[in-house]
Amino acid sequence: MLTKLLVANRGEIACRVLRTARRLGLHTIAVYSDADRHALHVEMADEAWRLGPAPAAESYLNQAALLDIAGASGADAVHPGYGFLSENASFAQGCADTNLVFVGPPPAAIAAMGDKAAAKALMASAGVPLVPGYHGEEQSDERLKREADACGYPLLLKAVAGGGGKGMRIVHTPADFDEALAAARREARAAFGNDAMLLERYLPEARHVEVQVFCDAHGNGLYLSERDCSVQRRHQKILEEAPAPGLSQATRIAMGEAAVRAARAIDYRGAGTVEFLYTEDDHFYFMEMNTRLQVEHPVTEFITGLDLVDWQLRVASGEPLPLTQDQITLSGHAVEARIYAEDAEHGFLPAAGTLHVLREPDTSERVRLDTGVRQGDEVGIYYDPLIAKLIVHDQTREAALAGLAGALAHYRIGGVKTNIGFLHRLCRHPAFMAGELHTRFIEQHEHSLFSPPLLATGEVLALAALAHASGLPPSGASPFAAATGWRLNQPAEHRLRLEYLGDIHDVMLTATNNGWRAQTGEQQHMVDGERTDERLQVMLDDRRISLHVAGVDAHLWLFYRGQRLDLRKVNDETGMARHSTGGSLTAPMPGLVGELKVTEGEEVAEGQILLVLEAMKMEHPIRAPMAGRVADIHFRTGDQVNEGNELLRLEPEYG
Repeated sequence: MLTKLLVANRGEIACRVLRTARRLGLHTIAVYSDADRHALHVEMADEAWRLGPAPAAESYLNQAALLDIAGASGADAVHPGYGFLSENASFAQGCADTNLVFVGPPPAAIAAMGDKAAAKALMASAGVPLVPGYHGEEQSDERLKREADACGYPLLLKAVAGGGGKGMRIVHTPADFDEALAAARREARAAFGNDAMLLERYLPEARHVEVQVFCDAHGNGLYLSERDCSVQRRHQKILEEAPAPGLSQATRIAMGEAAVRAARAIDYRGAGTVEFLYTEDDHFYFMEMNTRLQVEHPVTEFITGLDLVDWQLRVASGEPLPLTQDQITLSGHAVEARIYAEDAEHGFLPAAGTLHVLREPDTSERVRLDTGVRQGDEVGIYYDPLIAKLIVHDQTREAALAGLAGALAHYRIGGVKTNIGFLHRLCRHPAFMAGELHTRFIEQHEHSLFSPPLLATGEVLALAALAHASGLPPSGASPFAAATGWRLNQPAEHRLRLEYLGDIHDVMLTATNNGWRAQTGEQQHMVDGERTDERLQVMLDDRRISLHVAGVDAHLWLFYRGQRLDLRKVNDETGMARHSTGGSLTAPMPGLVGELKVTEGEEVAEGQILLVLEAMKMEHPIRAPMAGRVADIHFRTGDQVNEGNELLRLEPEYG
């Protein structure tokens, strides 16, 4: 068995690997960038070494620094986690060259599956079914356009060296091809240093089903059931479950055996995942193989009762697989929700900021939380915005989904935007609960998934005013303690100016014999209640509701039935500034200006891309909201911007 393990990663996956390694008695070594100096994974390890500055290229992707630290610390093995260098053949080779055990497959296996075009040719020879498309070496734009026309639309552009949705675009018509290809190439170059593309016929109603495989150095290979990962945004998974709903036993066996054939075709070792597209006619097609542990591996652990990191470490030590295929048993159903720092209501844009409030759901034998953060931590712009993974297991899919919804309703984060509210709506959506899954699920059900808030605007403002009246920050005091709240021989009044959903509202809270009257414009609501810590029990007009509240500085968050409502107390100057932006365009998130596509004085059309913002390994085009002229540009290519910075200003086109 190994004795000293370096975990070459960060965040929740580093913490997850460290937990198993410590249980097995291994001495653990963490690495960190300057941004992660005080991170949870650093404190969990037996020792921790600085890698370098915050940018991943100078820290977690710095192979030489990692190998130097491994040597200096006396490590005998490196676990790469997922992301970063987990599927980098040269890093795996570097470990081998320095007598380090790489907890993953051999370099040749990584290389074989890293080139997606070559991998598809290899899979065809192994008898694994493929999606029709183009996987050739000729990569001129003209050749790709001809092949696209021959393949037919809609089609999928995918980076040959890609993964995690990077360098991927859906192209619906020939007219969209050139712009989509250019964007996919840029993103692929930035993420992988390789802009080669392959084409696949896009199957919009297909499901994304993947099989967990394991192989050892003794010729043994098996599969550990399958997972459904169909619900995605930006081609990235956000909710996964195991086993995949609705598959026949015959299909499960056929898919599992095809996955093992794929792994054996490249002399695989360790944990891997073979991903398939599954269609309603009960056919499945190879997409790719991820030569690492997957983000969603906990759902497989729940239904099999196995620790996959334990298996990884044992196989890396030269041991045979602990079980044979016929010894694998499955129990119940598990579902995982990825908790991201992102703005689901605005295109799932990655978010950055501070975890001012962090209230996690209770864990148990059926509820698991894999996290790498604590209250007060920062979610920065340099890494993937995954905060945690919430996993629930039960005897049936229905019970597991109900448990997930309950756990999400008790998961409260104040500060950085998250997708918790969206996930709560998703797992209670009737179509999702019925198992009507495919990769366009969110797009198809967009209207119902992004329905209006559960409370009307006036009700939200009344509750927010009551939260202030209860002495909750950000006001920091009850209106009874405010000199301006009392008038001699008149009812106590408290005036608030609150920003909610982008608009400024004036709220007058007046004490009455029956509680408080909240007046907003022509609307008024009666509110009264009591607060215990962060919980408010409220009579809102003629009904009783329960919610949680939290606040920091000028910000107030109401948590109601799994949803977070964001408000901000503003003053007159702030409110005036809010409405005087005119034709300015502001950054929707922190990031870097990846490409500036216009010049000052240039005439632009509505919808034209003005610049490309890069944040958290993704590209985000900033488009003109109207036709006009570029009056001012405030940043240049390579500049870093913060959320809310004015990027440029347009003068509208008149006449």
